[in-house]
Amino acid sequence: MKGGRAEKYASLKLEGILEAPQNLCIVCNPESERGHRLGRHSMPEMAVYSAICAVRNLWLAARAEGVGVGWVSVLNKDALKQVLNIPGNIVPVAYLCLGYIDHFSAQPDLERAGWEHRILLDHVLGLEQYDPRWSAEEKKS
Repeated sequence: MKGGRAEKYASLKLEGILEAPQNLCIVCNPESERGHRLGRHSMPEMAVYSAICAVRNLWLAARAEGVGVGWVSVLNKDALKQVLNIPGNIVPVAYLCLGYIDHFSAQPDLERAGWEHRILLDHVLGLEQYDPRWSAEEKKS
C-alpha cells in the first residue's frame, strides 16, 4: 500500500486483539475422517467451507445477543500457528475478537472510514451464469 491509502489503513482501529475481552481462533482439520469425509471426496475444501459457515452462524448469534465480533485478517498465519501451537496440517480459518459493545453502527467501519464503498446488488448478483462484470471489477482494484 502506498501514500494516502496506507495512511488511511493505519488510521483504522485495529487494536481489537488487545482490547477485546475474548479472542477466539477457529481451526479446521481438512484431513478429518468425521462424517466419513462426505462431500470432501470431490471437493476437499468443503471442511474449511463448513468451518467458515460455522463462524458466520456464531457471528449472527453473537450479534443477536449484543456481542460484537471482529474478524482479524491482518495476522501472519505462520506466526499465529507457532504462538498457538497449531499443527502444520490444521488450517486456521478465523481469528475473532469478541465483546459486548455500546452500539452497532448502521454503516460498516470500512465504508465509514472511506476505505471501501458499497457496490450495487445487481453488480454482485448473477442469474444462471457467471457475470463478466465481476472479472472486470477485479481488474480495476
